[in-house]
Amino acid sequence: MADHLPAFFPAESSTVTVRHDDSLISVPLRRAIHLDIILPPDYSQRSTPYPVLYLNDGQDLTRLQMTRVLDSLYQKRAIQPFVLVAIHAGDRIQEYGTAARPDYMNRGSKAGLYTDFVLTELLPYVKKHYNISSEPTKSVFAGFSLGGLSAFDIVFHHPEHFSRSGVFSGSFWWRSKSTEDGYRDETDRIMHDLVRKGSHHRQLKFWFETGTDDETSDRNNNGIIDSIEDTTDLIAELVRKGYSRTEEIRYVEIAGGKHDQETWSQILPDFLIWAFGQ
Repeated sequence: MADHLPAFFPAESSTVTVRHDDSLISVPLRRAIHLDIILPPDYSQRSTPYPVLYLNDGQDLTRLQMTRVLDSLYQKRAIQPFVLVAIHAGDRIQEYGTAARPDYMNRGSKAGLYTDFVLTELLPYVKKHYNISSEPTKSVFAGFSLGGLSAFDIVFHHPEHFSRSGVFSGSFWWRSKSTEDGYRDETDRIMHDLVRKGSHHRQLKFWFETGTDDETSDRNNNGIIDSIEDTTDLIAELVRKGYSRTEEIRYVEIAGGKHDQETWSQILPDFLIWAFGQ
């Protein structure tokens, strides 16, 4: 693991600073890891460790208009300063998923390796090179679509490292059996099953977003698209596990919201204020 880090690159017309970091090589993933680190305006002016947000699909920061969103929130003093660690995806179909097992098509076969990378390589690396807190209460993990499934799985199963999870249009349809030929056993949804078999951790909190135009599929023909129903069913599992729907879970449903970065960018302020509000 190299100690050499590249120079800072200030974002155009921005008060935040973006650092492109390619120094981390992952052993379990057998590839170089590309990180975009966004530092808050006062990063060089204080020694107190910052809260941190780890974000899957970090290659999408431009389409998410992340620096613009952060600048606006900082200027309004709507959020406390934090460090954003955006992890560029590799083989996302295989690395994102649920660490316990892949889906029925063997997608997510490297999700366990990705979790290993996050816990044993990424967290120590970021702690060493950036002024961030290692306290679970100061650590958040979020993602989009499959990356959201991955982020939720990591947080839910590792409360010793994280306290909050953000999921935008999460792929909670992830299943152990196909729904083709009319098969609709909802107990085969993997993340729902993992929550049922998991434990309640009082410090965990969860933020979910779906859009009414995320997709058109409605496998049980009840008038609710699958992406919404899979998410609300997962929330129901969390509630049955003991999590408070009002205090520990936030669900945002966007009328006309699509499964794309433009929709997710629009709702980013809601998530960031929830996670890092003053």
